[in-house]
Amino acid sequence: LISNVVARHEDLLAQATGIESLEGIIIRILYLTKRLQGQLQGGSREITKAAQSLNELDYLSQGIDLSGIEVIENDLLFIARARLEVENQAKRLLEQGVETQNPTQVGTALQVFHNLGILKDTITSVVDGYCTTLEEHINSALDIKVLTQPSQSAVRGGPGRSTMPTPGNTAAFRASLWTNMEKLVDHICTVCGQVQHLQKILAKKRDPVSHICFIEEIVKDGQAEILYTFWNSVTQALSSQFRIATDSSMFLKQAFEGEYPKLLRLYNDLWKRLQQYSQNMQGNFNASGTTDLCVDLQHMEDDTQDIFIPKKPDYDPEKALKDSLQPYEAAYLSKSLSRLFDPINLVFPPGGRNPPSVDELEGIIKTIASELNVAAVDADLTLAVSKNVAKTVQLYGVKSEQLLSTQGDASQVIGPLTEGQRRNVAVVNSLYKLHQSVTKVVSSQSSFPPAAEQTIMSALKTIHALMGSALQPLLTSVGDAIEAIIITMHQEDFSGSLPSSGKPDVPCSLYMKELQGFIARVMSDYFKHFECLDFVFDNTEAIAQRAIELFIRNASLIRPLGEGGKVRLAADFAQMELAVGPFCRRVSDLGKSYRMLRSFRPLLFQTSEHVASSPALGDIIPFSIIIQFLFTRAPAELKSPFQRAEWSHARFSQWLDDHPSEKDRLLLIRGALEAYVQSVRSREGKEFAPVYPIMVQLLQNAMSALP
Repeated sequence: LISNVVARHEDLLAQATGIESLEGIIIRILYLTKRLQGQLQGGSREITKAAQSLNELDYLSQGIDLSGIEVIENDLLFIARARLEVENQAKRLLEQGVETQNPTQVGTALQVFHNLGILKDTITSVVDGYCTTLEEHINSALDIKVLTQPSQSAVRGGPGRSTMPTPGNTAAFRASLWTNMEKLVDHICTVCGQVQHLQKILAKKRDPVSHICFIEEIVKDGQAEILYTFWNSVTQALSSQFRIATDSSMFLKQAFEGEYPKLLRLYNDLWKRLQQYSQNMQGNFNASGTTDLCVDLQHMEDDTQDIFIPKKPDYDPEKALKDSLQPYEAAYLSKSLSRLFDPINLVFPPGGRNPPSVDELEGIIKTIASELNVAAVDADLTLAVSKNVAKTVQLYGVKSEQLLSTQGDASQVIGPLTEGQRRNVAVVNSLYKLHQSVTKVVSSQSSFPPAAEQTIMSALKTIHALMGSALQPLLTSVGDAIEAIIITMHQEDFSGSLPSSGKPDVPCSLYMKELQGFIARVMSDYFKHFECLDFVFDNTEAIAQRAIELFIRNASLIRPLGEGGKVRLAADFAQMELAVGPFCRRVSDLGKSYRMLRSFRPLLFQTSEHVASSPALGDIIPFSIIIQFLFTRAPAELKSPFQRAEWSHARFSQWLDDHPSEKDRLLLIRGALEAYVQSVRSREGKEFAPVYPIMVQLLQNAMSALP
């Protein structure tokens, strides 16, 4: 039975059995009726007491037929009317209290319903009422008849004019739609606040007699808290009403799909406002501190989780709200992808030969920026649109790749730029501009989600890679040509002694002159047409490093090397820095190979002992190169590894490229030294060449220094 009655059960029972007669009950009813009349005159102050009297009267007349007893006939009529009046008064009080967020009024009304034994039913019907009004609001906000009502000015335009907002007048239609949507969100916000306020007081208020918390009355029988029930019906109503409306009106469908970010922003704002509102309400609650409530309401300290509907493991209230937007988001994203792809497909016509113009590319970038800016209202939408942008960047790459020339003329380095090479330059420049512009767009986005940035940046990496592969045929040809020129140093004679003047006859050798001319021409004929200078230098510096290594490798193989040859080779070392200059920002940027070039030159003139103790050994210049160089100071019987194997210089150079590990190279040298020992022994020679023990010692040092 009603908690209040339960509490006073013994009392009432004692009275009933004490009186033991219907007459006693008639007397009691008369007394209570009189008391009730007084309480009703007391207005809302006495309303809870009136409800208590009504509750007791209810209890007294249970199981007894009191009809036809004249003495209380009028009283029974009065009681029935009084009950209605108290109920209606309490409903008005509740409505008013919830509307003005007045905890005292709401608390009083709830106490009345509790005393009348109708708390649960009343709350259910109040919440149902809220849901119904909300549905009506959603309906009228999306009512196509209202939205397409002719505006006054159109009516004045005279008869026979079509006043429906034709697609040509979508602006007017959309303006009123978005105004309606904003009002709808305001309304949802208000109603949610009211239900939340109600839930809060139900959770705080206890009956002063039985101390039962009102919320327990509501949630018994496993019923959910009213806020969850209410929110669930709000989100479901939004979902179904939106679907029905957009299914039946193309105008609405296009508006929500086309301006989806606007819709999403409204939903995000709604969610934010609900959270914000919870906190404000909490403040008001603590401030109102009205005395009569303080007695009834528990302390407010357990409000840490007081946000609008906390997330549950099986229910995410924010997701429930956003789920209603799913169909519009999907449509928006597919339209967004079309908007991004269309300009690209337009500027890469089938059978086209040239990359897009500067203006065309600018148009593509503007579209990318615009799609990202519009999506910025929401992090998830930004991420989804960023995936579209990444696909767009990749599409640009694929279309550009189809324009690249991969025929032989793309890699020739003999004559001026061919048609194919010219087009490759244009494609690389175009990819570079895209890379720069998209990077700029991304960096100018404020509070851009890291995941969105990574998505676009990894697509840009593929553009970078494509630029590299477009440049590759040319780079390979240039590298091959440089190697071919350097290897011709072995066709020149470095065996001569020092001329009487002490200076070499020419500033540098023939092959060096040719190398300098070739590199300068390659830069001006081919590479200077690329706008991505840093990118070009990253690639040409690698060629310069390789050129220096090949130069030192071949210089260390020259046999015989006379005093005059050393002077000329030293001049070539100096000229080598000038030769690779055009390939670099600064020659010193070449790092280890530059230091090796600098450190090797003085070794040409040092004694073998000095060479062996050079601090550059092992660190800057590999042991294998130095030992190889010392072969030139040995008698012909001590053959260089390549001579022993009967390889050409070119073939040996290839072997070294195939065996980059120092260990392999040292083992090859050891074989050559061991063969020399064999040959001396077989001719019963008495001693080894003076350079031999130095080479053996170096080889041991080198082997022990291996990792």
